[in-house]
Amino acid sequence: MELRILKYFLMVAKEENITKAAKSLFITQPTLSRQLAQLEEELGVKLFTRSNHKILLTEDGKFLQRRAREILYLTEKTKKELSYDNEIVAGEISIGCGEFLGMNELSKLLSEFQEKYPNVKFDIYSGTAEDIIYRIEHGFLDMGLVFDYINKEKYKFIRLKQIEEWGLLVRKDHKLASNKFIYPEEIKKESVIISKNKLIQNEFTNWMGIPMEKLNVGATFTLVYNAAMMVKNGMGMAVCLKLENNFEDLKFIPFYKAAISKTILAWKPCLKYSVATEKFIKFIEKKRNATNF
Repeated sequence: MELRILKYFLMVAKEENITKAAKSLFITQPTLSRQLAQLEEELGVKLFTRSNHKILLTEDGKFLQRRAREILYLTEKTKKELSYDNEIVAGEISIGCGEFLGMNELSKLLSEFQEKYPNVKFDIYSGTAEDIIYRIEHGFLDMGLVFDYINKEKYKFIRLKQIEEWGLLVRKDHKLASNKFIYPEEIKKESVIISKNKLIQNEFTNWMGIPMEKLNVGATFTLVYNAAMMVKNGMGMAVCLKLENNFEDLKFIPFYKAAISKTILAWKPCLKYSVATEKFIKFIEKKRNATNF
């Protein structure tokens, strides 16, 4: 299975039309059709279903689409990492980050490192802890900023100083908006909007003292901005971390008894990283040791 054929396959999946895909790839339609037929024969599965003027992916085709994207991404990432002279600190460092105040702390480190090594670029990927860990494990990310209650035995890490505070995001006209703190009994019957992250759900239900299935969950989310829009439009109150966002007409109220979390910047040990990533790891470890970072 050649990379060229995977690119052909992805173009057809994107265009949903052999003729359009062939034009985009600058090859003839019969050539493209033959390559796809050979790919299906090689894999022993049907990748497309064909109609009058459209071809759609089968379930096997959708699976290959995901894998093909991952393979091509890793191929490009590897080529970039190997293309730089080892004597020059240059390249791209990919970091996954949740929505944390700790990003302010991390970005200061990124800026300081970039001042020292201006040829290094950072690719920041936003996602949930599960998504970020998956991408670290499969080589799509070099490291990730995540909650410190992940399985740390598998990773090397530094712990950030920033404390992340949990609470509710409510409308300013909500009956609880005047509260200094939020108590569990005040929200047991209220409609809540909560992250899809299972770890966060577990932390919240432990604080509430009731199981997830007994909560009145109106919606789930992955990005706080989306949750804020749902709160703004009366769908409920969002369980989230305190951020610096000043959402109009919304107010953040912390949970009673300081429901807090800490974050870590984690990476896999015993891997051969690019020169830039190796330098960055040494840089942040040195900062931690020098300043109790």
